[in-house]
Amino acid sequence: MSREVRLGILAVAGLGAFVFLMLIVGSIGPPRPEVDPLSVERALAGGAPADEWGTDELYVSGWYAELDADCVGDDGGADASVAWLQRDCPLRVLMPEQPAEDVTQEELLRDGLRITAPTDAVFPARAEAAGPNLRMQRLVFVGHFDDPAASGCVPDRIERCRNSFVVTDYDELIR
Repeated sequence: MSREVRLGILAVAGLGAFVFLMLIVGSIGPPRPEVDPLSVERALAGGAPADEWGTDELYVSGWYAELDADCVGDDGGADASVAWLQRDCPLRVLMPEQPAEDVTQEELLRDGLRITAPTDAVFPARAEAAGPNLRMQRLVFVGHFDDPAASGCVPDRIERCRNSFVVTDYDELIR
């Protein structure tokens, strides 16, 4: 065996050892939340999300749906500081499955995770003025439950306000 062949075998063995070491080092600790986001099913599985997750920053993936012109409800009341959290319309939810084009507001509220934000800039732009404004892929939303503003909601909406996912950002999920 020539000297070049031995150096080649040594280089391949060294590269293999390096890759193995990187795999071991990379597997230490939990996965980053943006790499392994929480599903809508898991976020809703434990009952009240505010009790289970508190104010922890979470990454939640699901199918986005928004009702605006077709939405029935109020604008959040007179208190502007919490109106964004307790208003009914526009209704924005994350669903565990892609909803149908003719999905109703009741189905969205029953099966989905209500999401909201102090500003509309953190949500995808509407493609159409009416209808559920569906996306053809899952999205990952970053945010938290149990927002401090929930204590300012009207008494019959405090629990809904606490269990709404307050969004700070979103991104596409490609899988």
